[in-house]
Amino acid sequence: MTKTTAAPTTGAANQDERTPLFHVVLLEDDEHTYDYAIEMLVAMFCHSKEAAFRHAMEVDATGRTIVLTCEREQAEFGRDQIHAYGADPRMPVSKGSMSAIIEPAGKSN
Repeated sequence: MTKTTAAPTTGAANQDERTPLFHVVLLEDDEHTYDYAIEMLVAMFCHSKEAAFRHAMEVDATGRTIVLTCEREQAEFGRDQIHAYGADPRMPVSKGSMSAIIEPAGKSN
């Protein structure tokens, strides 16, 4: 009797079977305070205050920060939550929520 064994699964094959991931990217503007960004990230994405502060610093310095990586449906929901959070009451010029986009997690900048 001949014994057969399955070939080991390679990392590439596993990657093909995985659900694609997406980044939720928070975008910088001049109408929201650090406190607003920190409160929003803590409330909506359960970030610690320290992690939220690091995101606020990054978005201020670079114009963007990845706040969540997940499957597309959840990423779209996260982006929509950011868009619905509302204006920053600390800034009279703030007329609405911060902006966010989603992008494939494999994208390089």
